[in-house]
Amino acid sequence: IMKAPLIPLNEDFKWKLLSEILNVFDMRSCRQILTRRGILPLQKSVPSIKIVLLSMFFSCEISYSIRELKERESLRNFLKIGSVPTENEIYGVLSKYGPEQFSYFVFELLNELCPKRKNGSRGIIIDSTDINLNLNFHAKKITKESLENKEYKWGHSTHRGFFIGMKLTLALDSQTLKPLAFLINEANVPEPKIYPKILEELKRKRIIRAGDIVYADRGYYSYENYVISVREFKVVPLIFPRKNCNFKKLFNMLRYPLKIFDSRRNTEKEIKIYKEIIAKFKELISKWKEFRSVRSIIEDVFKLAKKAYSMENLHRYTRSSVQKYCSLAVLLVGMTVNYGIKERKELQAFSE
Repeated sequence: IMKAPLIPLNEDFKWKLLSEILNVFDMRSCRQILTRRGILPLQKSVPSIKIVLLSMFFSCEISYSIRELKERESLRNFLKIGSVPTENEIYGVLSKYGPEQFSYFVFELLNELCPKRKNGSRGIIIDSTDINLNLNFHAKKITKESLENKEYKWGHSTHRGFFIGMKLTLALDSQTLKPLAFLINEANVPEPKIYPKILEELKRKRIIRAGDIVYADRGYYSYENYVISVREFKVVPLIFPRKNCNFKKLFNMLRYPLKIFDSRRNTEKEIKIYKEIIAKFKELISKWKEFRSVRSIIEDVFKLAKKAYSMENLHRYTRSSVQKYCSLAVLLVGMTVNYGIKERKELQAFSE
C-alpha cells in the first residue's frame, strides 16, 4: 500500500493538533518531569519520543517516519530535530527506561497540562479494551499451552472475536475525560477481577476520594464489587446491573466494616460517610439507565486510541513494551481531549 507522505500542513487540523502536542516537549516543565523521572539524556530521549508519537499519530512504522524525516527538511523543522536517529537508536533509547518511568512521566505531564480537579465528588469512568498483538496465528497454530510462559494470552472480545494479546483498562475523569490511571492485564483476566485492581491503582495514586462515583458497564458486575467499592474504597459503584440482580440481597450486603468501631477513629463521622455513600448508591442504581451516555463516551476515547493512534494492532510482545506504548497512547488521548476534542461527534470524526 502506498503510504501518504508526511508533509506538515499548517491548515490541516491534525497537523495543528500534533504541533501543539509536540511543542509540549520543548517546554521547561516537561523537560523537568523527564529529568525527574530519569528519562535522560534529553537530547536523545526527546527526539525519540517525538518520532514515536509522530508514527502513532499517522499509524505508520517508526522506520517509515525516519525515512520521511531524512527526506524532508520541513518535517525535521516541524519536529524541531536536527539529526535524525536510526531506528535502532530509537528502540535503544526506549528500551533503556522501565515502563513505570514512562507511566509516571505521562501522568505527571497530564496533571501539569490538564485542569485540576475541583472539590466535591468526581465521576470516574472505567472500561477495558483488547490489545491485539499482531501475531500471525493463521500461519501456525498457537495453542493455549504454547502461551503458558508468555505475557500474552488468548482472549475473546465481542467485536474482535478471538485474539492473542493483553487487556488495557483505563480510568477517565467523567467531566474532563482526562486519563487518570491504566492497567495492563493478560487478555484472559475477567473484568470483575480487574475492577478492584484499578480502584487500588486509583487509591495508590491518591486520585479516588470518598464519595466519588465510579461508572462501569455490566462486564464488571458482581455483588462482591459493589461491596468492595463501598467498604474498602468508600465510592459509589455505578456498575450497571445484570438482569438477575437481586437488589434486596445486594442492599443487605452493604454494611459498614467493623473496623470503623476502632477506638482511634471518629466512629460517628465514619458512619455518616458510609450512610451517605449507601444512600447515594441506592438512589443512582435505581436509574442507572440514565447514565449510559456517560459510560459510553469512553468507547469513543478507546476508538480514538485505536483508530487514530494506532493501538489497533501492536507489534510489541512484552508487557513492558506494551505498557510503554500504552503510556504514550494515553498521553496522546489526554492531550487531545485537553485540546478541546471532547464531544462524541468530534471524537468519532477524529477517529475515522
